[in-house]
Amino acid sequence: MGMLVEGTWKTGAFPKDDEGRFVRSSTTFRGRISEGGEHPPEAGRYHLYISWACPWAHRTAILRKTKGLEDAISLSSVDAFMGADGWTFSGDFPDPLFGTSHLRDVYTKADPEYTGRVTTPVLWDKETDSIVNNESREIIRMLDHEFGNLSNDTDFCPPDLEDEVERTLDEIYEPINNGVYRSGFAQTQSAYEEAVGELFDALDHWEDVLGNRRYLCGDRITEADWAMFTTLVRFDAVYHGHFKCNVRRIVDYPNLWGYVRDLYQYPGVADTVLLGEIKTHYYSSHESVNPTRIVPVGPEIDFSTPHNREKLG
Repeated sequence: MGMLVEGTWKTGAFPKDDEGRFVRSSTTFRGRISEGGEHPPEAGRYHLYISWACPWAHRTAILRKTKGLEDAISLSSVDAFMGADGWTFSGDFPDPLFGTSHLRDVYTKADPEYTGRVTTPVLWDKETDSIVNNESREIIRMLDHEFGNLSNDTDFCPPDLEDEVERTLDEIYEPINNGVYRSGFAQTQSAYEEAVGELFDALDHWEDVLGNRRYLCGDRITEADWAMFTTLVRFDAVYHGHFKCNVRRIVDYPNLWGYVRDLYQYPGVADTVLLGEIKTHYYSSHESVNPTRIVPVGPEIDFSTPHNREKLG
């Protein structure tokens, strides 16, 4: 784990508080794509840097795919392995814009004095030579709403559901999306047990909710579902073992397991789920969690089996 300090790379341990709890740093670039603004929606103007392994970046890749923006917004991924130098590019995963070797070089092109973590996703504006935004929740909303005729008319946050979508995104973030990291990167037993307890309380809650509705906010897929999906689709392959989130697997939850398969089978989504990249990243990158860096062969997970959730809506 490392970060840039006034444009210079510094290595260090995972950030934690005095009780050993993992603390996630805030994102920094918070620009907006909008008509009439500094970053107007234009085909070919923007590039999305992601990691196929990263759940935060994965949600942006899903929105780009499902909104039909593949021709309008270019995309590339960093290498799955993240070592002391942070996210890097490689022969298989080159930087198509600048030919740089590290994602941190993209950050310092936007701000030579940047201080902060170097994370994915990154939405880059080719016209202004700057990072528009590196906050996944804001990027998916822009991909969902700001590209007009460049995208299809699917709306994952319609006006009548916006308040519920926002509330649900808030509800799943800390105990589930971030909860798996709080569990895996905890530095004390008490911090770990606190995070795992909150994680499985939340999973139990949504298991009950999804027994009566097809998706988190009702009978329509929303941004909240894609935010939940990118954590759950990694759960049994990575978080259950690597991050010690092993009270139950997702396949042990009838409703959550059917829900994950339902979303996986949405047109185009399966193409964005690269379990090989996901496992390689987590098991080989986190030496403090997995010192041998051995990547497990299993588990075998079939997301293509019938989910039978149509009956819920």
